[in-house]
Amino acid sequence: MQKCRLAAMAVLWLGAAMNQTVAANADHQEKPVIVTATRTAQTADASLASVTVISRQDIERQQARSIQDLFRGVPGMSISNNGGAGKSTAVFMRGSESDQVLVMIDNIKVGSATSGTTAFENIPVDQIERIEIVRGPRSSLYGSEAIGGVIHIITRKGSGSGFKPNFNFGGGSYGTLEGATGFAYSGKQSWLNMTASGIGTRGFNACNGSSDAGCFVDSSDPTLYDRDGYRNTAGSARAGYRFQNGLEIDGNFMRSAGKTEFDGSFVNKGIVMQQVFGGTARYSPLKFWRINLIGGSSREDTDNFLNTLFQSRFNTTRNTISVLNDFTINPKNLLTIGMDYQKDHINSTEAFTVNSRTNWGVFAQHQATVAKHNFQLSLRHDDNQQFGSRVTGGTGWGYSLTDNVRLLANFGSAFKAPTFNELYFPGFSNPHLRPEDSRSFEFGTRGNATWGTWSLNIYENHIYHLIAYDASIFAPANVDQARIRGFEGILSTQIKGWQFNTNLTLMDPENRSSGSNRGNILPRRAAESFRLEADRQFGQYRLGAMLLVEGQRYDDLANTRKLDSYVKFDLRAEYNLSKHWRLQGRIENLFNEHYQTAAFYNQPGRNFFAMLRYQP
Repeated sequence: MQKCRLAAMAVLWLGAAMNQTVAANADHQEKPVIVTATRTAQTADASLASVTVISRQDIERQQARSIQDLFRGVPGMSISNNGGAGKSTAVFMRGSESDQVLVMIDNIKVGSATSGTTAFENIPVDQIERIEIVRGPRSSLYGSEAIGGVIHIITRKGSGSGFKPNFNFGGGSYGTLEGATGFAYSGKQSWLNMTASGIGTRGFNACNGSSDAGCFVDSSDPTLYDRDGYRNTAGSARAGYRFQNGLEIDGNFMRSAGKTEFDGSFVNKGIVMQQVFGGTARYSPLKFWRINLIGGSSREDTDNFLNTLFQSRFNTTRNTISVLNDFTINPKNLLTIGMDYQKDHINSTEAFTVNSRTNWGVFAQHQATVAKHNFQLSLRHDDNQQFGSRVTGGTGWGYSLTDNVRLLANFGSAFKAPTFNELYFPGFSNPHLRPEDSRSFEFGTRGNATWGTWSLNIYENHIYHLIAYDASIFAPANVDQARIRGFEGILSTQIKGWQFNTNLTLMDPENRSSGSNRGNILPRRAAESFRLEADRQFGQYRLGAMLLVEGQRYDDLANTRKLDSYVKFDLRAEYNLSKHWRLQGRIENLFNEHYQTAAFYNQPGRNFFAMLRYQP
């Protein structure tokens, strides 16, 4: 019933917007160039994949203070958070598991080799230039993990010309203070950006304390009812140079370190660190041949404490090298041949039986245009030290029905390698696990008109050999399966000076495993999501709002613990004090909606935040 109501609301709104074709005028902004969908540069509207680009302008316009803020309501994405800022945050893309989403920072794969997930909560938005989100399988280009899609975070880079400093500082509810400062330089052949940021918040009680069944805490624990704070300091640097012979080099570094408090009777504090550094060299030895050499390392460290008593340490390092060769056969045919090397290593207080492994991958991709048809074909072979070889493939097709309407179809196979925890954790592991596999197809259409842009996509993904706990062997095993179907609709338009951006996601993430849970909804995925954003400039003022509606979800495989649907409404305003100074303020969760995205874990109520920005 709720799905029908949301669909009806979206159809009515879309119809009302489309009827404003005379009054509406679309923004004629420069089309964003992305590299994630094909590992080659192309505009977002030229991509055959379903993509979302979040720019630096979007981050500041939305007054986002975390990646969680940015991802809420993005098409195909569900967010699960364990109690506020700095707490564990999981991202589910198109119904896939959180560890089935590949995450990169500046072309370097990141994430914990032990848990298989990325600590999004510890990546400050002040360090981010843009985020490219590609929905759908991409293992045929990247290898393991890219079942649900790819999230590529690009750090800030000097642009324009000359020296440009920047500064922001703000504070708000829950005793929160945060700020950032830095500068960007860009010349004819060189660029440099350096940014430092910090945040501190007293937070709120992460766990509602209503039952011993949640939050891994005893209800008699006195710390259950205190505030759970968070603090983080981070810095990033990025520099590059373009030589006269066409050689271009680019280096990047980002480090984020902090301390988070949470509720628990076994551990309740964490010292966390996330670090990425790498470099890229690009050169064309011949007119038709371009070489990209990418190398780097990512590291994620976590020290766990119970009050002041040290409990455990999990440090993981991932080193990667990639060589990409782009051959422009002619203006309508591009062939890419690449090689990837990856080595994961862990250092932990737990006695893992194996603490490192390597993976070699080779792939080829052909992009072609024939008349009004566009084709993308890719094939990849991975050779992993632990589980052997894996072959994945992908195909994409696009057809220009008119100058403004395009039809799309995609098919892809993907896999995800077992994590070190699943393979080697003492007393709870299975070294004989095989990778999780998937087969996915998608059909869509997108277009543009005088009133704006739109896209519609339907997809189905079958995931096999999912890893879950098997009580018969007291260890994880490849026992589960899932079938995920979904619809995504996106509309961007301008009506009488107001810029509207809206999207609707309908999803059926069904558990297809044998047993009592067959037919249930996979945990923590909202089956329906609707987001509407509105912004308008009034001289020196800018006003904006966001409405987010998410349907109910379940917190467990048995679907006995239900998380209610919720409606969240945010307001924001901005005032240009002068040419370079801006004052921003927002009210989040205006109507003080009480909701949870993970059972027993609280989410922010009505709260306020104001920020002063300086940027020439």
